[in-house]
Amino acid sequence: MSIPATEAVTSGMFSSTGAPTSTAGSADKDMFLQLLVAQMRYQDPMNPTDSSQFLAQSAQFTALEKMQAVADQTAALFSAQMAFGASGLIGKQVTWTDKDGVAQSGTVSGVTFGSAGPILDVGDTKLAIADVVSVTDKPATA
Repeated sequence: MSIPATEAVTSGMFSSTGAPTSTAGSADKDMFLQLLVAQMRYQDPMNPTDSSQFLAQSAQFTALEKMQAVADQTAALFSAQMAFGASGLIGKQVTWTDKDGVAQSGTVSGVTFGSAGPILDVGDTKLAIADVVSVTDKPATA
């Protein structure tokens, strides 16, 4: 048996190539609303569903959307804070432990921003900011 409402959800979320056609948040909301309408359409008329359950589900979904928006904004803020912090290390002396367990140090000459976070340029070494053990001012040269 084919249920038209559930078939429309699948075709509305993806293009013919299988790639998502909209953001995940709006697709989830559309899917939720389409499932809600399908539940209402195909419910047993002799035993109808309580409308307060639909309102509770809608309120929970809205709260979840808002929490996701806050999480996304927090992630963006954290990323910007990491970028500003990393750029503030240029010209500073940093210490880190290499893969052999030996303490290394050097002066940060630049920062590269990638998908994994800021990468510090220390001489010929590329160093993740998470690997930094200590930061000091560059020692004065004689």
